[in-house]
Amino acid sequence: MIPLLLIFLGLVLGSFVNAFVWRIHKHKDWVNDRSECTRCHHKLGPLDLIPVLSWVMLRGKCRYCHKKIEDTPFTELMLPAVFLLSYFYWPMELTGRGMVEFVFWLVLLVGLLALTVYDLRWFLLPDKIVFPLLGLAFLQVLISAIVERDIQIVTMAVACALIISGIFYILFQLSKGTWIGGGDVKLALVLGLLCTSLLEPFLLLFTASVAGLIGSLPAIVKGKAKAKTQIPFGPFLIIGLIVVRLFGNSIISWYTGILYV
Repeated sequence: MIPLLLIFLGLVLGSFVNAFVWRIHKHKDWVNDRSECTRCHHKLGPLDLIPVLSWVMLRGKCRYCHKKIEDTPFTELMLPAVFLLSYFYWPMELTGRGMVEFVFWLVLLVGLLALTVYDLRWFLLPDKIVFPLLGLAFLQVLISAIVERDIQIVTMAVACALIISGIFYILFQLSKGTWIGGGDVKLALVLGLLCTSLLEPFLLLFTASVAGLIGSLPAIVKGKAKAKTQIPFGPFLIIGLIVVRLFGNSIISWYTGILYV
């Protein structure tokens, strides 16, 4: 029952992300404005807004102007997939603190997916999305500390946030924004707050770097990417966070086990 609920929520919220990102970019009212075709601006009806199914039935074209729909089912499919992955591999029991953090995690994933889509499209991590996520992440840390009656949860989260954002801020200053953008520095605060040990920020950065390298290889091989080619790093940081949040403890235990054998 829970997996089916997560699939449904993921599809609906993934569809919301598509509309939300476009409205934020166009400075529209994302609460009250109706969804519309980004090309002909015709208001969409209920049959046009069924996640994935509408896109398939319309063959990826607007019902009204017959031009290609800019949004793809990627976000609508990705969110339920990550929801399910999180449910099956959540590193804590789904009771008490584990349940609190899992619910927050699902909400945070929606915002993180919005940042991913926005960064991939426009090479920007907007404050309108990053700052609410920062507040939400810190709220999760506070509630977890209250549930566990352990202030060290807060100090650990803050320390991890300072480690990642500190590294990024130094890179940002040294490169004058050419290596790392200001949005990445702010996003790093969110990611750091969601780490639970001092080793996780470094694992996150390593994972994000490997993911970025792999993601850039096709463009490099085809000669489409050069040394100064702009590459959105936010999505790879978010991939690193997902890996660390779900598998970080296992990876660190495995690695430290090898070191001390």
